[in-house]
Amino acid sequence: MPNSSSISEFLLLALADTRQLQLLHFWLLLGIYLAALLGNGLISTAVACDHRLHTPMYFFLLNLALLDLGCISTTLPKAMADALWDTRAISYAGCAAQVFFFLFLFSAEYSLLTVMSYDRYVAICKPLHYGTLLSFRACATMAAAVWGTGVLFSLLHTANTFSLHLCQGNAVDQFFCEIPQILKLSCSDAYHREAGLIVISVLVIFGCFAFIVVSYVQIFRAVLRMPSEQGRHKAFSTCLPHLAVVSLFVGTTTFAYLKPPSISSPSLDLVVSVLYSVVPPAVNPLIYSMRNQELKGALRKILQHTLFQHQKDFHHALKTTENLGKA
Repeated sequence: MPNSSSISEFLLLALADTRQLQLLHFWLLLGIYLAALLGNGLISTAVACDHRLHTPMYFFLLNLALLDLGCISTTLPKAMADALWDTRAISYAGCAAQVFFFLFLFSAEYSLLTVMSYDRYVAICKPLHYGTLLSFRACATMAAAVWGTGVLFSLLHTANTFSLHLCQGNAVDQFFCEIPQILKLSCSDAYHREAGLIVISVLVIFGCFAFIVVSYVQIFRAVLRMPSEQGRHKAFSTCLPHLAVVSLFVGTTTFAYLKPPSISSPSLDLVVSVLYSVVPPAVNPLIYSMRNQELKGALRKILQHTLFQHQKDFHHALKTTENLGKA
């Protein structure tokens, strides 16, 4: 029977059986990927270029956009290539790299959403201490902790998973490599170390979720006590996008890993995996920009500047051509 030392590649789950459906999936995934790149790229550019957005909330939003870009770029390009070229194989090293980067970015994003809930809590419940508790140094430290813990968390899980002996073949029942699917290929008595790490991880995840819930209970209590309706509306408008992103992230992930086995099927598993790995990075920019006037204004300013620069370059090239023609 094969083990981890004898496996040189894994076979990923095919998105479709027929060539027509494979090409359809390719164009669909390409559209989603380009939309995610555009949305997250515009948010990153707006936050980086507009000094009015150099605040803790938008600093964390910039980090979220970068994590979303990395997360969707870890899974979709390979899936698109497989659909376009009708292949399923991924090398052993490629699979390990995909597991590491996806888990790193995914766990870092969850940590960042926890930090962002703290940012909203301080902004609404302790506004007089906002500048002190969320100074530039504090924000940079929290962001570094988010990225650093993501790397450490992923490194431990990836190293443990790929040190196991694999006795159940090399067919991964997913369109990208992830730890639960790799564990299904391991020997029945060889995954206790990784199972222990997973238990610890679940406890940490639950702790972060409890922190988010408690933060929002305090936020809603503070908002409902505000005497001004305009103040309540402004507070809700800054919190609801984050709450929607958290709900989408936690909801899709929870359903993917905790759904009853009785309703599990290959097609449903594929849809659910797309929901939690592809949809949040593509939809998050839309959620954050939908009702955010500051972000909309910054994006409009960037697009107008870009359009003006293109028009200026075009007129300059046209004038140069006319001068050459006269000469």
